[in-house]
Amino acid sequence: MKNQNTLFPRVAAAIGSVTLIGALAACGGGGAGSAAPGEEGGSQAAEDVTIGVAMPTQTSERWIADGEAVESQLEEAGFTVDLQFANDDIPTQQQQIDQMITKGADILIVASIDGTALGNQLQAAADQDIPIIAYDRLINDTENVDFYVTFDNYNVGVQQATSLLQGLGVLDAEGEETGEEGPFAVELFAGSLDDNNAHFFWGGAMDTLEPYLDSGVLEVASGQTDIEQAATLRWSQETAQKRMEDLLTAHYGGGKEQLDGVLSPYDGISRGIITALQNAGYGKDIESGLPVTSGQDAEIASVKLIDTGVQYATIFKDTRKLATQAVEAATAYAEGGEPEPNDTESYDNGVKVVPSFLLESDIVVADNIESLLVESGYWTAEEVEAGKSE
Repeated sequence: MKNQNTLFPRVAAAIGSVTLIGALAACGGGGAGSAAPGEEGGSQAAEDVTIGVAMPTQTSERWIADGEAVESQLEEAGFTVDLQFANDDIPTQQQQIDQMITKGADILIVASIDGTALGNQLQAAADQDIPIIAYDRLINDTENVDFYVTFDNYNVGVQQATSLLQGLGVLDAEGEETGEEGPFAVELFAGSLDDNNAHFFWGGAMDTLEPYLDSGVLEVASGQTDIEQAATLRWSQETAQKRMEDLLTAHYGGGKEQLDGVLSPYDGISRGIITALQNAGYGKDIESGLPVTSGQDAEIASVKLIDTGVQYATIFKDTRKLATQAVEAATAYAEGGEPEPNDTESYDNGVKVVPSFLLESDIVVADNIESLLVESGYWTAEEVEAGKSE
């Protein structure tokens, strides 16, 4: 790859003058123990770099947390930040990114609503030598994305399916088979097809479930086992609830077999599914007959449900660590270098393989809420306990 001072002259120029100032200051007798650039008393290169942060929505507590984490860590590093939320509206996000470029953003961090809908904006950014960091959602069908920070999304799907199998008793807590043969009736939900991650989640989950579907341990009464059939546009809780209601009416009503479990790729979808199941008389919690339901993102509303035995599991992706990787990538560009990927093979956006940094995730069930979420400071014990009185 080209040296980033050549590839991104805009950013290099933004930090060049302050680097010179810092060098001249050093010639004035800083000596050992002098402050480094960006530290108090040192040259403030970061202050001359504006970073536009485009987040998809404020309707999900997960994305609010992401936006706040990225903004606070960038500001702590000394950068000027322009954070915008698009409320799941593609034209709004397009306009916001256009405005960031017009206002002089030097670097863009983008969590896209639709990974294929930002071509014009990203071309405009590339024309002005603005580095583009895709945040958690891959930007597709363009060469104008320079780096990608995310979790190991295929493994997240594996974990979602694993948690479902554990909740059904097919696997034990260590992921080993118990010998349980079922059959268990399950239904499958996927995320939004315009989100590249949804396909990775589905792939990991289905590769994990397929042997049990083939052997008859699991059965899908609806027959809806393709991602197009299981997809949930915009990850909508309401859309998921309606689909679950329709599935129950068509395949599980009138004395037909009972549903045992549901694969859900996101906590909001899980809560929609659970509402439909409770309304259909399946019980208020798992102990009283509610089907086992997976999830993702460790949203506090679902963590409370897990703590009270209503939702079985969620996948914890520590977005503070994701924000840190985004900040480290932005800092590398701001310093005239390039971020260091740990994956250069997995994420082909249709035009190129995007260098990526992948983080790991964890399965959260009732027994490890304390160790994974409370002890890490992600949620407080008081926030989790509040669910028991709601």
